[in-house]
Amino acid sequence: MVRQFLTFVLLGIALVAPVQAAKRTPPPAQYHAAQLALFATESAAQAHCPKDIVVWLNTNSGIYHEKGMRWYGRTKHGAYVCRREADAAGDRDTRNGQ
Repeated sequence: MVRQFLTFVLLGIALVAPVQAAKRTPPPAQYHAAQLALFATESAAQAHCPKDIVVWLNTNSGIYHEKGMRWYGRTKHGAYVCRREADAAGDRDTRNGQ
């Protein structure tokens, strides 16, 4: 009985582990430098793209936040970028509105 239970548990872990590992894979760390202009200030980014929206990009996750959102300008690793350029580089908008 205990042996069957342990077999069941180990089989469940073996099936779930590859899926969870795939979800945790971060984007390549260096792709931003080659494809995207990063700015330390909002005004510098706006000068670079005057007809676009400036967003705050979390450079570790590749998720950007718009002005007025909770994490705009506040993540540990990030920069101001032009929204169209961020989209073209494969970054995305936050899904939870923060």
